[in-house]
Amino acid sequence: MTTYPLIELLGDGISCELSTSVHQVAASFPFQIDFQPIDLSEANRRRDNGTLFDQAERAIREVGVAFKYPTATTEESPNRILRSRLQFAVIHRPISTIPGISTNFKRTIDIDVVRIATGGTYEDVGRRIGSDTAVSLRVIERGPARLAARFAFKLAQLRGTNVTSTSKYTIQQATDGLFEEAVGRIAKDYPGTPYRRELFDALLAGIIMHPDQYGVIVCPNEYGDFLSDSACGLIGSVGLGDSASYAYNALGDVTCAMFDPSGGTAPDIAGQNLANPTAALLAFANLLRHLGEVEAGRSLKNSIKAAIADGICTADIGGDLSTTEFTEEICDRLRRG
Repeated sequence: MTTYPLIELLGDGISCELSTSVHQVAASFPFQIDFQPIDLSEANRRRDNGTLFDQAERAIREVGVAFKYPTATTEESPNRILRSRLQFAVIHRPISTIPGISTNFKRTIDIDVVRIATGGTYEDVGRRIGSDTAVSLRVIERGPARLAARFAFKLAQLRGTNVTSTSKYTIQQATDGLFEEAVGRIAKDYPGTPYRRELFDALLAGIIMHPDQYGVIVCPNEYGDFLSDSACGLIGSVGLGDSASYAYNALGDVTCAMFDPSGGTAPDIAGQNLANPTAALLAFANLLRHLGEVEAGRSLKNSIKAAIADGICTADIGGDLSTTEFTEEICDRLRRG
């Protein structure tokens, strides 16, 4: 039996329940996932003597792939620390309508948001100047912009769709101008893929009015953060999204990847068997495709969407199943093929 080692980064709140769900689903496939856990919970981080992130970084670099659960962000952001240490350059957020979920948005959306994983305004916490002024540094680097652009165009080729780059390039002419310049140069390598650039505020309106006109969207760091969560709202919940982060070597090859559900720790329902594992399972499906188990990933994603379309889901999206019951339903569908 083929075995895939996987670094499992445990977190806070509903992390334990999501982990149990992922483990159950993983056991349904004719290959083995060797989960190697590292506890990144807030309590463990507070007890740590400073080596916990060293351990996580070393393990992920060695194995090459990780699955992360939601972590509490108080004094520090584990996501930011991991992205910095592992030099993640690209974040991919697939967002698509899931039939069966009631939303205020009646159109169908199927987009992939690809963002630079570093830079923007997120690298600098800023500083006060006197009592009434504050400033922060905004950084855009050509290298990560090119990697995000190439990821976007390759993805668009696979999907047979278009690429839209978005920023505020008319206002942020230096930073966003550099980003758009980098994307435009990569676009020349993909002449068969439709490409356009669009101002970020116009794109936000466009997705609501004409969602069918967008396929893959590539953007700087913070724009992608805003856009992906907003788009998840259109499909019914921020907790329905999943995320993947990629690091590259000088040749442009992926050196390590991390997959995670995009929702939070949900401490109000932790330990009550109420958590919706959909985002975690979608992230796991994406991870399986990354490992080369493409059919397994596709089967898992289809099983999740089919169950929800049949009204078999957790209470937060209109059903009455517990975390355990929904997971068992997905496992049963996978076994039935």
